Amino acid sequence: QLQASGGGLVQAGGSLRLSCAASGRTFSIYSMGWFRQAPGKEREFVTGISRSGSKTYYADSVKGRFTVSRDNAKNTVVLQMNSLEPEDTAVYYCAAATRPISMTIPRLYDTWGQGTQVTVSS
Repeated sequence: QLQASGGGLVQAGGSLRLSCAASGRTFSIYSMGWFRQAPGKEREFVTGISRSGSKTYYADSVKGRFTVSRDNAKNTVVLQMNSLEPEDTAVYYCAAATRPISMTIPRLYDTWGQGTQVTVSS
């Protein structure tokens, strides 16, 4: 299971830190990713991180502003979001895969968290 937290309301230019805690069969988790979905839009890839943390991928829209990291000892993935923009407003979901995958493709993930709302005001 995945539990996402840390969302909230922030002004443009501000920062938020999202966390995703995994429980259960955590030893089987390989890639982890963050996706977001704004009202009326499809779910889109934000970032992904490999099992060791040595490989990370970002959507062009968040490069240079967001940073993903993971602590396997604590079974946690963190998304640090800086310089937030109103366009970042969405429900953010964390996801986990039990095998190496192409991290940008939502249907390849095995488990999803419940989502946490991020709202950025202008």
